[in-house]
Amino acid sequence: MKILLLGEYSNVHWTLAEGLRKLGHDVTVASNGDFWKDYPRDIDLARKPGKWGGIKLMTKIAACLPRLRGYDVVQLINPIFMELRAERLFPIYRYLRRHNRKVVLGAMGMDWYWVHTCIHEKPLRYSDFNIGDQVRNDAPAQKEKADWLGTAKERLNKLIADDCDAIVTGLYEYDVCYRPHFPDKTHFIPYPIVMPTLTPQQPTHSDPKLKLFIGISRGRSAYKGTDIMLRAAEDLQRNYPERVELLKAEGVPYAIYEQMMNGSDAILDQLYSYTPSMNPLLAMSKGIICVGGGEPENYEILDETELHPIINVEPTYESVYAQLEQLVLHQERIPELKRQSVEYIRRHHDYLKVARQYEELYQSL
Repeated sequence: MKILLLGEYSNVHWTLAEGLRKLGHDVTVASNGDFWKDYPRDIDLARKPGKWGGIKLMTKIAACLPRLRGYDVVQLINPIFMELRAERLFPIYRYLRRHNRKVVLGAMGMDWYWVHTCIHEKPLRYSDFNIGDQVRNDAPAQKEKADWLGTAKERLNKLIADDCDAIVTGLYEYDVCYRPHFPDKTHFIPYPIVMPTLTPQQPTHSDPKLKLFIGISRGRSAYKGTDIMLRAAEDLQRNYPERVELLKAEGVPYAIYEQMMNGSDAILDQLYSYTPSMNPLLAMSKGIICVGGGEPENYEILDETELHPIINVEPTYESVYAQLEQLVLHQERIPELKRQSVEYIRRHHDYLKVARQYEELYQSL
């Protein structure tokens, strides 16, 4: 098949492309590299800052539109699949629909169904937009609500979701938001991860320090709960200076982020999530323990009853601190959690296994 993967989130599309190519498909990735993270792509759709940046990007897109036609499948990472205002994406989507055979929408991040469902229907005990029945009203959540509810982004999301041939959800949270609306064309497929070529070495019980790693996204710390997780980790380091080491990566390209992560014992990521996303999944493939989203629903959607390597935390400072402290005080748990982490990724997220699931979906269309 000839496949176009349009847009990027945390290296999902580039990793999927690697798997699909291994299976013999002709795959093109067109994206902006997910902003400063600068992930690989075949067609660069990065936007320069300012008004002129938008004009130059429109010119670039117009010039490359002939390269975005003639595919068996076009998969969009999100309704906002290019770095343009939603109003400008309507005609581009219609062009893609007209000049390609099938279109698949990715439900893998921020969009109207995610925002609206979490605020109004609240199927999750907690999320980026609610804690129980209480709707989050902090500035980042308010910004996303204003961005998606009652706007052109909402109209675009609804148009594409209604019109496309299939919707792929990458996490349990997104699946629970889309499946009630589109039960016949919603498909859950886990995120793809390239397993390291070398098996991670297990630490000994005599390792003097627990090495914690946290990545901080520019402008999204409070929204993702990184601010709370960071405060808990810093307090833990202050209280156990001889037993805890903390490394922070802030706003760095993906390649540097991955280098900084290597050698850590645990990664702190996404306080309000039920499930690990791409960065902690990558870490787990290296034998790094994920402290974050490991709710029962995460294991159930994968039909996983044996491996439970994620240290699940509730969305509070107290929960994060308590779980980290238990890891410091009981480091004998670390080797088994690391072993399970690697096996968990191999079992559910290996990029070739995931690519075969996408291949099966695409062929069914």
